[in-house]
Amino acid sequence: MRNERAAVADSTAERVALWRALHVQVDPPPHVLADEIGLRLAAPGEGWRRRGDMDPRATSRYRAGIVARARFVEDLVVEQAGHGIGQYVILGSGLDTFAQRRPEVAGRLRVFEVDKPSHQAWKQQRLRELGYGMPHWLRLVPCDFEAGESWWDQLADAGFDADRPAVVASTGVSMYLTQEANAATLRRLASLAPGSLVVMSFLPPLELTEEDERPGLGAAAAGARSSGTPFISFYAPQDMLALAREAGFPRVRHVASAELDQRYFTGRTDGLSTSSGEEILVAAT
Repeated sequence: MRNERAAVADSTAERVALWRALHVQVDPPPHVLADEIGLRLAAPGEGWRRRGDMDPRATSRYRAGIVARARFVEDLVVEQAGHGIGQYVILGSGLDTFAQRRPEVAGRLRVFEVDKPSHQAWKQQRLRELGYGMPHWLRLVPCDFEAGESWWDQLADAGFDADRPAVVASTGVSMYLTQEANAATLRRLASLAPGSLVVMSFLPPLELTEEDERPGLGAAAAGARSSGTPFISFYAPQDMLALAREAGFPRVRHVASAELDQRYFTGRTDGLSTSSGEEILVAAT
């Protein structure tokens, strides 16, 4: 029987965590990201791999995209930590496990995970139950977005220093927000201290994705609508870059799914490659 506490975790966050574990369990090495801790946190029950959204073949490109974007963000965090940046913020953190998997890096930072209060309370309980605890450098920041709470104010209350540079990641979030909300988020992030980096994923319009993927991507959008969390915002890469520039970022770049493929999947013999249905913005202050 499924652990009832896992119901507190957002279904999308749980799916991401399970796809990351599935990558380890069904794809041959080398693994782009080795993460089964999210699976332990979610505790979905013994039959989780028989779920329709866990079919290894049907979900291969989405699974690859999820692990590639996570690895890309973590590579940036490790690189920037080596350059002296001491703060890492994850907006919509879900079942992220960087702090548990990479304590040798995370322990040199102050890590802020921002998500809904109910989720953060549940995650903190699960981390303690599994023996990971709550190190002093990890802050689970509760923010009730639906009630209009300011994630920026909540970050400050949790000890975030706006006068020091940071890496901020927001992946798998922009598609659920209006363009006005995304623009407001980017304007706030553009006010980060000089030397900060922002990584944000976004969905391109269906017509800009690879033709053979469109039925699956359309089905994913339909599933999101039926679950009450529809995809609202889609951006052509040039439009996302323009939005970031208008928000005040002096330096922006687009990281295409093809670039992630080249970086993380070149030379594989199993044909694993990323989905064209999600792209990445990197913006610097």
